[in-house]
Amino acid sequence: MDQHIAESIGRPDLIRLDDRLVCLRFETMKVVSALAAVRHLLDTGTVRRGDTLLDSSSGIYAYALALACHRHGMRCHIVGSTTVDHTLRTQLAVFGATLEQMEPCSDLKLDQKRRVERIHEILAEHPEYHWMRQYHDDIHYLGYRAIADRIREATGADGLTVVGGVGSGASTGALARYLRATQGGPADVELAGVQPYGSVTFGAEHVSDPEIIIAGIGSSIPFGNVSHDLYDTLHWISFDAALAGSVDLLRRHAVFAGLSTGAGYLAARHERDRSPERTVLFIAADTGHRYVDTVYARHREAIPIEDLAPREVPDQSRLALPWSRMRWNRAPAAPAMAS
Repeated sequence: MDQHIAESIGRPDLIRLDDRLVCLRFETMKVVSALAAVRHLLDTGTVRRGDTLLDSSSGIYAYALALACHRHGMRCHIVGSTTVDHTLRTQLAVFGATLEQMEPCSDLKLDQKRRVERIHEILAEHPEYHWMRQYHDDIHYLGYRAIADRIREATGADGLTVVGGVGSGASTGALARYLRATQGGPADVELAGVQPYGSVTFGAEHVSDPEIIIAGIGSSIPFGNVSHDLYDTLHWISFDAALAGSVDLLRRHAVFAGLSTGAGYLAARHERDRSPERTVLFIAADTGHRYVDTVYARHREAIPIEDLAPREVPDQSRLALPWSRMRWNRAPAAPAMAS
């Protein structure tokens, strides 16, 4: 029996959509990494019960960290993106978490930069606060070890391809690292990362998406805990293509998930069709409730996914909307990406 709701929320479902396509569905994925990170900090004496944990978030991590703080008797301070919605603001208020939300801004790159600047201001005022550094500390990898064990037991596949948003690197990077350590070695587990256009993480900052940079899977600043050399393939997917994927996933498989999941679903279907001998697993990081108005209400606009295919590119200079794919071949980060 779970001792706290966070433990239940953090436990994902494994759903087989067809013979070789599997969905790893979370209610809120980052609860896994936040719980394990906070527990590790307490166990090592880095923080104590009652301390204040601080971080920046576009939404999902704010909820995850607030739950972890509630579980372990900590205080929580979030510098939130303009994308934090009314439902999350209300829950954070009831938890007793402090939320500082950025003023409305049409440029999410500027929003992210302002949040990081505010974090440093708060730390100068309150040096006793502990900055969780979800974008830079690989302590957030720890929670995915148990998830990797479940995947290995459930899929039983000789060849597995994991597909998901890169984001801070914690989810896809950690799963690949743990799976490669236990399931047939590095050659047996491939990793395909999903990115939005405009993200600097793999060098796509020069291509903009007129709709939005998909918060949570891309970044306007370098992230310190992305291990570039874990990734075999990259998919850059636009808002319109991700919307089509989200709508098709709900219509075809009844999986109601967020926008990044729609992008991952498109990429996973493509990887499955390219490699008939492999099982492909994609990550559904959250439910679709936050996207009812911005995505699902526009379902009649969705492009049939059969009409979508990636443009294969040799390097980032050839990237083009709505969907590009490039072999990364576990290369290290360029200096600008890793700074």
